[in-house]
Formats: sequence, structure tokens, C-alpha cells
Amino acid sequence: MPIAKINGVNLYYELHGPESAPVLVLNNGLIMSAATSWVLQTAALSRHYRLLQYDCRGQGQSDHPAEPYSMELHADDLAALLKELAIDSAHIAGISYGGEVAQAFALKYPAKTLSLILIDTVSEVGPELRLVIESWVDMLKAQDPLGFFHATVPWNFSPAWVAANTPILEDAKERYKSLDFQAVVNLCEAFFRLDFTARLSEIKVPTCIVVGELDLIKGPPYARIIKDAIPQAELHLIDGAGHASCWERPQEFNTIILGFLAKIA
Repeated sequence: MPIAKINGVNLYYELHGPESAPVLVLNNGLIMSAATSWVLQTAALSRHYRLLQYDCRGQGQSDHPAEPYSMELHADDLAALLKELAIDSAHIAGISYGGEVAQAFALKYPAKTLSLILIDTVSEVGPELRLVIESWVDMLKAQDPLGFFHATVPWNFSPAWVAANTPILEDAKERYKSLDFQAVVNLCEAFFRLDFTARLSEIKVPTCIVVGELDLIKGPPYARIIKDAIPQAELHLIDGAGHASCWERPQEFNTIILGFLAKIA
């Protein structure tokens, strides 16, 4: 199992694709895992790019230290991981929480950022979004995995996907029981401190913004805030997809990513 000691914590990572290809980093969403959550992307993207999938601190198979996290700390961890892997610069992508980490990285390490791909993510936390995440934190602090499941699923998936994937969701109920609840709380609290909108004009690299049409939590209005703030950013709306657009519409999702990267190469 590939592990790197980064800034005092062990980070799990995977590398896929040709060693000589440009590097594309995938930053996970809140309760995603590098080992399992990109299964619908890995084969397609790694045919053209050296794909780096990793768990940030507090996620998956990486360490879950007790101290507070921040987007800037995640950015520092990613920069140190790239250095450990002898990667000078990379295309930086992220979905949801990972998109917020990607913004932090691009702002702090512009020389290491070849391009930016922001998926179903936000640059600020509106009052309605804060209320939703606070309800998640309530379930986490109560150590209630089923309550957390019920609080998150309607926000993360479109109604059609939920209706068509009942067995997958039933299996997920069991996986929720194994979550490190305090680590997820720490991630949520880092998210509450997010406030990048006023600085997005500093980002000069090519930027692709992707959002599910039916994303109820970090949807098109938030995507347009980012689009309006980053010079020459492009925006792609995935019809019929909810927040987890990489799972719901993987073929369209992968085509957008590959098309954008091919265009700027």
C-alpha cells in the first residue's frame, strides 16, 4: 500500500498511467476514498495522464490527526506530496471538498498548477449551505451513522440515481458505520472557514468548472460565482446529474475533463 510521510502524517496515494505523461491530481470529496471513489474515471483518464489519487489528512486510508484541518493545510500537504513524488507541477482537479482544496492549492502554489478543474464545488459558504452541513455535523457528533446517511444522501444524488441504485445505497449504510466521525467533523469545520471568492481573480491558469444540473448543495449558482470570478474560466453543466456527477454521468464527466485538458495542452 503506497504511503508517504507528509508534514508529519501518513498519506495514502495511488499512481496510474504512463510515467512520462503529464500529471493529473484528483482531490476527493468529503467521504470519498482514493482507492474506491474514482473507479469510473481511473481507466479513462490514466490512458492519457499520470493520475495521482490520494486521501488528504482525515480521509480514507491516510492518517486522521486530531488537530484542526484547513484548506491551506491540505494544500501544503499536496505540495509536499508532489515534491516527495518528484512532480514539479500538475493539473489539479477536485470534486466538492476536493475542489475547495484545489482552489487553495492554486492560490498558494500557482507555479505548481498547470490547470484547475473544479467540480461541484464552492468558493464560499452561503447560509443555506452552512445549515445543511451543520445538520451533518449534528449527526456525526451524535455518532449516528444511519442519521448521517439519511442527512447526506438526498443532497449528494439526483432522485433518478437514488431510485435506480437502491442496492448500492443499502450497502453504503454499512460503510457509514465504519466512518471516523470526528475526522469528518474536522473536515466539515475546515469547510466552514472557506472564503475564496474575493481572491479567485488571482488564478490565471486555464480553469474548467463542472457542475451537475441537479446538484442541490453546491450547484449551478455556486459554479457561476466561480465562473464570474476566474478570468477566462469555462463552465460545463452536466444534464440530469446531482452532486456526485462523477458517479452519475461518468462518460460525460470524463469526456469534459479529457476535452478540456486536450484543448489546453
